[in-house]
Amino acid sequence: MSGRLVACAVGFLAFALAWAAPAAARGIVADVDDHLVEITTDFAGQDILVFGAIDGPGDVVLVMRGPAGRVAVHRKARFAGVWVNADSIEFDGVPSLYGVASSRPLFQILTPDVLDRYQLGVGRVQFQEVAAEVPGVGPFRTALVQQKKKQGLYADRVGRVTFIGDTLFRANLHLPSNVPTGTFLIDVYLVRDGRIVDAQNMPLVISKVGFGADIYKYANARSIAQRFVYGVAAVLVALLTGWLAHLAFRKR
Repeated sequence: MSGRLVACAVGFLAFALAWAAPAAARGIVADVDDHLVEITTDFAGQDILVFGAIDGPGDVVLVMRGPAGRVAVHRKARFAGVWVNADSIEFDGVPSLYGVASSRPLFQILTPDVLDRYQLGVGRVQFQEVAAEVPGVGPFRTALVQQKKKQGLYADRVGRVTFIGDTLFRANLHLPSNVPTGTFLIDVYLVRDGRIVDAQNMPLVISKVGFGADIYKYANARSIAQRFVYGVAAVLVALLTGWLAHLAFRKR
């Protein structure tokens, strides 16, 4: 039996015990198969298994968001025959990764107002412009979302939440190979009659490990001057190695 199946079995048993205790009863209880994802040099992406149970008929919506940050979006313009950056806008609160899954199409179970309020769907993720002086930020926002999609960081479509029986559910949320590190948040919503009636959130930590992580930590722990010296030294070593190899081949 795989580790994920064992995790599901243990989790479902815990949920069954929770339903048996009235004081601890909730509308929805969920968990993930692994709260820590380790990124190594050969990391090629991974699916996160989310599983849980609800206390009666309803729909389930899952949302995974990566750490939010500030992103600059530039618009190209042709100047003297060369394409250069012209107008630009910075957006704050931009999730580094976004994915959503649902037991039914979102528009069938929730109204547009609720979808906007909870930012359910890539098109409804809210960014805040930082001192925007350029008219018409819509194209910039669209370009940002499209770029995230091309990078595989924003899901193109809504994933599927599958029910096992009437109350148990599961879903896979995908992490691409270029997933950023940090603390992610997975929100799980229980939907009934067009309303979100219960919710739960879970952290997911993504961290670099191994030799690649050591290099990353070393580079970021140094000052700018130290990093510059280190970079120059690395280039000189590479040039010297190439020159010695050239001499060795010339002697043959």
